[in-house]
Amino acid sequence: MTIVLMSDPSVAAIPVEECGEPLVDVRQCGELLADTRRSDPAGAFAHLRKGVRDRLLDAQRRPPDGLRLLIVEGYRPPDLQQTYFERYSAQLRAANPDWTQQDVRVAASRSVSPPEIAPHSAGSAVDLTLVDRTGKELDMGTAMNANPEESENACYTGAANISASARANRTTLSIALSEAGLINYVTEWWHWSHGDRYWALRANRPAALYGPAEMP
Repeated sequence: MTIVLMSDPSVAAIPVEECGEPLVDVRQCGELLADTRRSDPAGAFAHLRKGVRDRLLDAQRRPPDGLRLLIVEGYRPPDLQQTYFERYSAQLRAANPDWTQQDVRVAASRSVSPPEIAPHSAGSAVDLTLVDRTGKELDMGTAMNANPEESENACYTGAANISASARANRTTLSIALSEAGLINYVTEWWHWSHGDRYWALRANRPAALYGPAEMP
């Protein structure tokens, strides 16, 4: 499988036909679990476009009994996305002083999307995992948001260097979310989206449904 990164020009070339769907707080529906590790005063982390929220509700019904989705981060304000991207880029630049600016941009996009096309800032992407009936997170092979360097690429959804149980858990998550219409970013097992430019490219759609969004 050829990996298309967020930095690929083909992603930025996808037009956006904004549908105007609002950001909604996933905690208000009462059916989805939201973790607090990425919480912020405005509660942005728990917001997603309504259509994405509805697909997560659908996906929630698909895993085996006792397993539930745990949402860690949804909407990410553009300035925070910029901060994440610049921070990771600086780390890569320091570790690889011979890299060009484009080298750094491409490598950074494996873990943090370039701000101008970021699915999180459109409210269309969600970082999530699975928990059991007690609320304990399942073994997914790496910590969420582990980058390729620290995980030896085990953060890639299809990575071979993880345990059989972690692979099975990733498969369970992938089936539930794929069947509900979400697309995975293959360098991050936890990142799924619907309606953004990357989704449109992978789903062979002519345009994205969601562009940059603002909190209500």
